[in-house]
Amino acid sequence: MQWFGKGSDNVEDSRGSGGGKIALGGGVGIIIVILGLLFGKDLTGVVNQLPLTTEQTEVKRGSSENDDPQKKFVAGVLKSTEQVWTQQFEAMGQQYQFPTLRLFENSVQTACGGASSAVGPFYCPADQKVYIDLSFYDELKNRFGASGDFAQAYVIAHEVGHHVQNLLGTSEKVQRMRGRLSEKEYNKLSVMLELQADFYAGLWANHAQNLKDFRLEAGDIEEALTAANAIGDDKLQKQATGEIVPDSFTHGTSAQRMYWFKKGFETGDIRQGDTFKTTNL
Repeated sequence: MQWFGKGSDNVEDSRGSGGGKIALGGGVGIIIVILGLLFGKDLTGVVNQLPLTTEQTEVKRGSSENDDPQKKFVAGVLKSTEQVWTQQFEAMGQQYQFPTLRLFENSVQTACGGASSAVGPFYCPADQKVYIDLSFYDELKNRFGASGDFAQAYVIAHEVGHHVQNLLGTSEKVQRMRGRLSEKEYNKLSVMLELQADFYAGLWANHAQNLKDFRLEAGDIEEALTAANAIGDDKLQKQATGEIVPDSFTHGTSAQRMYWFKKGFETGDIRQGDTFKTTNL
């Protein structure tokens, strides 16, 4: 993909600012996340409880640093999502509220608690921010075999999809069911939520093609599908233990994730993204 315009101003950069580091090795943190996938439990709270320094972290806002190609790329992707979702919300008679994307290293404090880089990119509804340590892209390439700039863009678009769900009230509806359902049943809702975010990422890719500053290139969609395939619950569980436990899935299988991204890209129609009704995959 190529982005020719000015990137979003809604990027915060706290990298290299001396923020606290979690007293936990990255490998252990990754194990915590994998255990969560295996047993159907959200164990990122374990990371949240680890000690963080309390000093203020300097945050640089904006995207004017021409000597930082990674930040420029991220800001461009975010800008394209702002444009696409502004159009989509206007079509629904609503106003889109821009999220903020925050770059960090090692660990970060959010309105949802503290988090380690090991949890990967995430969205916090309490402060409407997407958080990402760009070292995740190295993990995506080297550990999961999903390389390419559009694979990276897909990750951001997926997290912005969670922001859309937050604005539309979908996330809150699912959250209200926690405690009313068994763990197995709640996991199913979690899968549907994640698959819808994949659909929204595909929808973004469809409409981004029409932006004057955006250009899809050959192989871009395949890169996104490769990334979606690499991070399916079934594939991650198989790699970790050699076994697959469907009742513990929280994000969906590789086939499901690819299906819903592709459906979003092919239809570009938000009305086609009700994963809560269509669960045949």
